[in-house]
Amino acid sequence: MDGIVLLKDDHKTVNALFKEFEKTHESADPSTKRALVNKIIKELVTHAYIEETIFYPAARAGAPDTTDHVLESVEEHHVVAWLLSELGSADPSDESFDAKVTVLIENVRHHVEEEEKDWFPDVRKALGRNRLVELGEQMAAAKAKAPSDPLKLMSAAK
Repeated sequence: MDGIVLLKDDHKTVNALFKEFEKTHESADPSTKRALVNKIIKELVTHAYIEETIFYPAARAGAPDTTDHVLESVEEHHVVAWLLSELGSADPSDESFDAKVTVLIENVRHHVEEEEKDWFPDVRKALGRNRLVELGEQMAAAKAKAPSDPLKLMSAAK
């Protein structure tokens, strides 16, 4: 599987979790919310880790015109990492919990839309199929090495 397809599959997985949260959060008990948000945290931290450690450096090297997008994406990941960190220790019955998740969802959806519509086509054209397949294999293998703590994501990618 090529790297962009792998990333888009991750985007679909996370969006399905978002939709589940949006559908159930008002009626869900705190333990259900906690479990769902823990899944979201795990998926997003793993995804951001493989993007920042493998995909972004390769895209930046192979498509230098996309450097600004890479830099912006890394900063968006940092905002998301802080939100994930707060959500990881937040009480799901706290009145601000759902609001934090909603802000997270909005940020991630914006980020995904920019990647998929504005950036991935340029990267695909610049890197080509063989390099993207290579990156996909590297990213799939690296998922097991991803940190679980969102704040460790920021230092892991450096």
